[in-house]
Amino acid sequence: MTDQENNNSISRNPFAALFSSLADAKQFAAVQKQQLREPADEATGSQDDSDNSVSESLDDYDDSVAEISRSFRSQQELCEQLNINHMIQRIFLITLDNSDPSVKSGNGIPVRCVYLEEMGADLDGQDWLDMANVEQALFTRLLLPDPRSHLIYMTSANTQNLSADRDAGETHVLQYLFASFQRAQEEITKVPENLLPFALRCKNLSVLNARTILLTPEIYQNQNVHEQLVDLMVEALTRAHFQEVSEFLEEVIEALLADEEVRTFSEVMTPVFEVLLIRIKELSLCQILLQTYLDVLLFITRQKNLAKVFVEYIQPQDSNNGQMYQKTLLGEILNISCLLKTPGVVENHDYFLNPSRSSPQEITVQESNIHQFMAQFHEKLYQILKNLLQLSPETKHHILSWLGNCLHANAGCTKIWANQMPEIFFQMYASDAFFLNLGAALLKLCQPFCKPKSPRLLTFNSTYCALKELNEEERKSKNAHMKGLDKETCLIPAERDQEPEFVPSYNLLTENLVLTQYSLHLGFHRLHDQMVKINQSLHRLQVAWREAQQSSNPAADSMREQFERLMTIYLSTKAAMTEPQMLQNCLRLQVSTALLLVQIAIGNHSTEPIELTFPLPEVQHSMLAYIPEFFADNLGDFFIFLRRFADDVLESSADCLEQVLHFITVFTGSVERMKNPHLRAKLAEVLEAVMPHLEPVQNPLISSVFQRERVFCSYKYAAHLAEALIKVFVDIEFTGDPHQFEQKFNYRRPMYPILKYMWGKDTYRQSIKNLADYASQNLEAMAPPLFLRFLNLLMNDAIFLLDEAIQYLSKIKVQQIEKDRGDWDSLSAESRREKEASLQMFGQLARFHNIMSNETIGTLAFLTSEIRSLFVHPFLAERIISMLNYFLQHLVGPKMGALKVKDFSQFDFKPQQLVSDICTIYLNLGDEENFCATVPKDGRSYSPTLFAQTVRVLKKINKPGNMIVAFSNLAERIKSLADRQLQEEETYADAPDEFLDPIMSTLMVDPVMLPSSRVTVDRPTIARHLLSDQTDPFNRSPLTMDQVKPNTELKEKIQQWLAERKRQQKAQLEEGEQRH
Repeated sequence: MTDQENNNSISRNPFAALFSSLADAKQFAAVQKQQLREPADEATGSQDDSDNSVSESLDDYDDSVAEISRSFRSQQELCEQLNINHMIQRIFLITLDNSDPSVKSGNGIPVRCVYLEEMGADLDGQDWLDMANVEQALFTRLLLPDPRSHLIYMTSANTQNLSADRDAGETHVLQYLFASFQRAQEEITKVPENLLPFALRCKNLSVLNARTILLTPEIYQNQNVHEQLVDLMVEALTRAHFQEVSEFLEEVIEALLADEEVRTFSEVMTPVFEVLLIRIKELSLCQILLQTYLDVLLFITRQKNLAKVFVEYIQPQDSNNGQMYQKTLLGEILNISCLLKTPGVVENHDYFLNPSRSSPQEITVQESNIHQFMAQFHEKLYQILKNLLQLSPETKHHILSWLGNCLHANAGCTKIWANQMPEIFFQMYASDAFFLNLGAALLKLCQPFCKPKSPRLLTFNSTYCALKELNEEERKSKNAHMKGLDKETCLIPAERDQEPEFVPSYNLLTENLVLTQYSLHLGFHRLHDQMVKINQSLHRLQVAWREAQQSSNPAADSMREQFERLMTIYLSTKAAMTEPQMLQNCLRLQVSTALLLVQIAIGNHSTEPIELTFPLPEVQHSMLAYIPEFFADNLGDFFIFLRRFADDVLESSADCLEQVLHFITVFTGSVERMKNPHLRAKLAEVLEAVMPHLEPVQNPLISSVFQRERVFCSYKYAAHLAEALIKVFVDIEFTGDPHQFEQKFNYRRPMYPILKYMWGKDTYRQSIKNLADYASQNLEAMAPPLFLRFLNLLMNDAIFLLDEAIQYLSKIKVQQIEKDRGDWDSLSAESRREKEASLQMFGQLARFHNIMSNETIGTLAFLTSEIRSLFVHPFLAERIISMLNYFLQHLVGPKMGALKVKDFSQFDFKPQQLVSDICTIYLNLGDEENFCATVPKDGRSYSPTLFAQTVRVLKKINKPGNMIVAFSNLAERIKSLADRQLQEEETYADAPDEFLDPIMSTLMVDPVMLPSSRVTVDRPTIARHLLSDQTDPFNRSPLTMDQVKPNTELKEKIQQWLAERKRQQKAQLEEGEQRH
């Protein structure tokens, strides 16, 4: 029979309709002949006649219609066999059939397949695939070194199909198996029911072979299967079909877990995490690819078994080495930031290069772009942590242990030396970026209980911070993973009989809050300090750069380069710290912390907040004894940061500020609730930070203070807030610190503008005046009244600061003259540098003391406008008068020339304002006769000439005419009193020594005896002394004003002597008149 006849016969066969083409029918007939021939050779004599006839017809290889019909037992078998072959080809893109594609039909056959030639030869020319050989075929395909060299066309299509080439010739085994898995999934949805088991088997083969590849990767040459697995996930995420990859991986993981004899699941997956670690280390914040890799980790941390391996993998080799945590996979992610990777090295930095060449708008756009990437980055970090916390108790324990151990191992980075020795710091501890990002992610975890009036907030248990060292099992059972908190300094010391009442297990809120606050302490707090220092360095460098430019100094170019580098660091740090969502989250946390601490401070043990009332309840066994100071320090630091670098956040969140004001009011003035005077003084700076600006702003639309003004003016505890501020002003005088004298001026600096603001508001001003009235009525109380002590210290500061400023200005004047005269030109280069450094140092010191003295004198000026009784009392009158006269002598008298330095503004020297404020104080108090009478007693500085010179200066600086006239009248009145006192002093010139004050050497008016030393002094003298030092000045024993005893006997003697002297003087005058 010819081929044509054979084809015609087959085409007329009713079974032919089951085939896609005549070629398929012929192929199938040949296959069946071959299969039936083999069993026929082994058949026994029991075979019947029909079997023999079939065998004979096959041997004859007769392709007649009758032979084809006899070769198959049923239509279903014929159809099934063909369809299985085609389905396997479609799923795995492999074939044993290398026949001419022109005789094949394209219906159901892939365009390109890998031809498994060797396998076909092993099967004695079998050219079809079935369920018996598909597993071997797939394994053979996976072992091919280069499948692309085995590609053949399956159809007669003439056009090149790159997609078909790529799919069939896929060289990466895992990608190939995943694609096969996808194709099998598609087949499952299409095939008839009778073929469904075979499609499912093919899908399962994809999974099982993927498992084999991961268990024994060494079998597959030139295949880095771990990189392929990472690539598979990354590509799926990039192309938005990750759900299918996820299903594939879930089944592969299940298969791996079912067979851990060769390798454990952890051993299989650890190399995958190592690939992720290497790749993530190379990524930067603003790369889109970073988000994709974070999505990979989100999948990993959602999958229970992968997450378990992940939390084990990220544990560092040395849990006590803080820097080792940064080298873990999670640590490398946390280290990604716009901050410099190597401190001080801007080369190869990706952000804010050459900032002087960028416009403000360009810098703002770049910062905004960074913030967008940061927001996405922090959200995914948060989701990763959240997944691990929620997935299982095991992953929760591991990630909390990692966090607790990490923070404890890095605790040393807050030490002072860590800032001074950065090269050692970065060998020992994780980076600032690490903790900034960790803090941002933890802040998001805290948000559920940071909502206004959250019922969960007060479930926080501060005894968590008092736990001693726990073993691993105890940490897990108690939910207490943070270490070393019991060694932290707390807000107050525990009482002797106070023991913490530990609970069996702590809630996640408690642990979250502690971990978050400690992360902020290590990250945000450190970076804020750095920003302030960078800002100061930029200012100094800018001044030096301008001076160098003006003097054509060759160092100008070098300074410009330094300025550029420093500006890059500053802008990068600012961008990292001002991401809006992070700031809002931190604001909510710190406001919630303020509420929490106030509720603890007033003794609330319930989970519902109670109303704050004054006076505050007595402190007894307070839970504040277990609250670390860094809680309050973080709170204060954050609001100070906002004031400096993100003021708009404060204004937009003004309604939150009432809780912050509560916190400041309760803690600033209460040493029973916050022992550390430095921390309480810092709260004054916090108050300055959150209050409305005093200085005018350039753009009121951008930087409004309306909302803060509303909150401050309506604050219902205004009187207590003002008192708390004045109390901490006084308390900071005695901190016990060896540097307390220098520190107190820095601590008091923010208090002056606050007092000025308060004085301008009726409620606050009245509360200050009430304190002054109380002090006037209790001048000789056992403990000097608060406001009296405040005024005494205020004058002490004014005297010291302005005197120091005058001294430094005098030195600067001398050095400037020397330099202008050319005296420095003959000096060696080293000596000139020393002189320049000395001049710069004097300038900085003069500026500081001028700023502070301006504030103190200004404060005295507005206080004396309505508070007079205290200032004119003998306790204070002599001191304030001598101070004012001394300064006038330098500012308007013959010594004023010594202060005429170049450029007053460079040193914040404002002599006109100082003269005006001093004259205002005089005029405020000048109506009091006692005060005016005390002015001439200042023998050191007062003279009628001094006041005449002051009047001339007032005219010269264009002060209002009514002020000049008033001061001239005051000067005349004081001069007349001075003349009268001069006559009286002549009368008392020969007073006995026992009548003279042993400290001031003046005639005593109200002598009192000190109880321990038995020395008699004038009452005003000892009263002034006790304001600053409550000891007997003659033997240092404790002394209070109520202990002094009037020396009535001596007082009577003095009065008798005075009366006698006056009588004698009168008699002498009368006698002199009679002679004339």
